[in-house]
Amino acid sequence: MKVLSAVVESGSFTRAADALDMSKAAVSRYVAELEERLGVRLLHRTTRKLSPTTEGEIFYARCRELLGNLDEAEAEITSRTGEAAGLLKVSVPVTFGLMHLAPLWPAFLARHPKLSLDVTLLDRVVDLVEDGFDMAVRIGQLSASTLISRKLASTRMVLCASPAYLLRRGEPAQPGDLTQHDVISYSLFASGENWNFTGPGGEVTVKVAPRMRTNSGDTCRAAALHDQGLILQPTFIVGPDLAQGLLKETMPGYRSVELGINAVYPSRKFVSPKVRLLIDFLVEAFARPAWE
Repeated sequence: MKVLSAVVESGSFTRAADALDMSKAAVSRYVAELEERLGVRLLHRTTRKLSPTTEGEIFYARCRELLGNLDEAEAEITSRTGEAAGLLKVSVPVTFGLMHLAPLWPAFLARHPKLSLDVTLLDRVVDLVEDGFDMAVRIGQLSASTLISRKLASTRMVLCASPAYLLRRGEPAQPGDLTQHDVISYSLFASGENWNFTGPGGEVTVKVAPRMRTNSGDTCRAAALHDQGLILQPTFIVGPDLAQGLLKETMPGYRSVELGINAVYPSRKFVSPKVRLLIDFLVEAFARPAWE
């Protein structure tokens, strides 16, 4: 069942063999013996493509369910011994992962020598179950789902620019002034180019006309540091620059949104010890966020 699941998920005998640390011949033999015992063909095989048959799809779905229950049973017994071992597969946002998580992984592994990590940096939201992740770190408003979440920290969106840019162009006093400024926009904002603020009169939304768009918060920051315009970025990216005076927060009377930084994991009756250990470690690490 594990071999078949690996083949279906990877779409290849070779990739499944690599993931399972087995030979390609052994993987092929396991699948062939399983098909012979069940009396059905589970996979369509061509020179270019490998995909499950209708029966294979049905059997694969039940395999995932059974293997998930097996993992939970093993985890429950393991937790009683106080040990945690095995591979922990985690998805994290790119910039946050590089700036704030990468320095933490050595300490976590040193604390738990029987654990190993597979960390994937992605700015898109992954399907934890479908993509085989044990946990993910997500920033922003969490949508309704079957996932369980635990807050690690929070980050505030800050409108800022370099002192040189503000000296040259002047500081915006209210959101409407942004239409007269050069703006570097983060293209993955859920609100798009509608920037939201809360001021003395309540909530205000302004539609900006970016001089530059990018899907990278690091690129926004770099452009601002090179005096190219105003950015709206989280404190976990620009906090150090604000503290050093390299960037300056503008429109102090208008605050943008605060975002939660959360650990999310699949909703199951029993949370594996390795996931619990990582979440507890991150909660401890971010008790006093460096960016604040």
